[in-house]
Amino acid sequence: MPLSSRPTPQPGILDIAPYVPGKSGGPGRPAIKLSANESPLGASPAAVEAFAAAAQRLDIYPEGSSRLLREALGEVHGIDPALIVCGNGSDDLLHLIGQVYLGEGDEAVMNRYGFSVYPIITLATGAKIVMTEERDYTADVDALLAAVTPRTKIVWLANPNNPTGTYLPEAEVRRLHAGLRPDILLVIDNAYAEYVTAPDYRIGLDLVRASENVVMVRTFSKMGLAAARIGWMVGPPAIVDAINRIRGPFNVNLPAQMAGAAAARDTAFTARLKAHNAQWRDWLTGALQSNRLRVIPSQANFILVLFEDEATAARAFETLLAAGYVVREVAGSYGIGNGLRISIGSEAAMRGVADVLNSMMAGQ
Repeated sequence: MPLSSRPTPQPGILDIAPYVPGKSGGPGRPAIKLSANESPLGASPAAVEAFAAAAQRLDIYPEGSSRLLREALGEVHGIDPALIVCGNGSDDLLHLIGQVYLGEGDEAVMNRYGFSVYPIITLATGAKIVMTEERDYTADVDALLAAVTPRTKIVWLANPNNPTGTYLPEAEVRRLHAGLRPDILLVIDNAYAEYVTAPDYRIGLDLVRASENVVMVRTFSKMGLAAARIGWMVGPPAIVDAINRIRGPFNVNLPAQMAGAAAARDTAFTARLKAHNAQWRDWLTGALQSNRLRVIPSQANFILVLFEDEATAARAFETLLAAGYVVREVAGSYGIGNGLRISIGSEAAMRGVADVLNSMMAGQ
């Protein structure tokens, strides 16, 4: 066998489509960024102060288990800190979960329009991703369960989901879990939990506590600390132990730990963020919903707008960009060619987006 002239990636790696983030701005001009589902109110002032204070301690390694952050999360959410693992963003933890529980010949199941990082994680381990069809842009529990085979090791569930904003109520999540074998890990990715207002939604913590095969993953990125890269997960002791064995020993830096702990405890800011988002998410949904535009009901800090066809969606993206608003195209990453995902921002931004889109549609 001839030797390669350079290092060769493992089989399948170069077949993986890389994650493509939303655009940050228009060509040569400042723009209002509504493409990454960031906080519409910035960061908690307490978190900013804590991050700045960490500058006095940059010469020492952080405590390796993120203890101060885990203790803050445990205090606020009523969780045993020993059952919490922190990571460099929630995607760090999702990758670790895949690395521990997936391998060559295994399968992981997800819904069609689930978070686009799940296939990357799955394929990188040598496993196969199995996508199921949805019911009106919402994960279908029956379809997910029907896709399970003897090779299934993980079911990925973003709840609420990105990029659709739809969610499964507690009863449906429990039905999904009840239909899985005990050796299949249910990963509940609650990246947008802070924004949910639906009364029948639960984060799944009771399932984690009562089961050996459920983990709940969360992030600070959507609540003002996207630049700090802080994720956390809660799981049963055996899974926490396995993840801790392979995670980086200092995988969350000290400024992030301190800012995260302060943000977790600043529940007043979190409540203000949720209230602002609910007000303008519902307002923008109502302002855009029409015979020619469909807005998928959302429980996250964004909405998915569906246009008549791909050409109209592309024109809407360019029209918004020309007006100074950057939103998220979801054709390439998610296969929703006629859709645009719009993050909830300031009142002025929401009114501006509505004016641009409604004017464009009226002029057709």
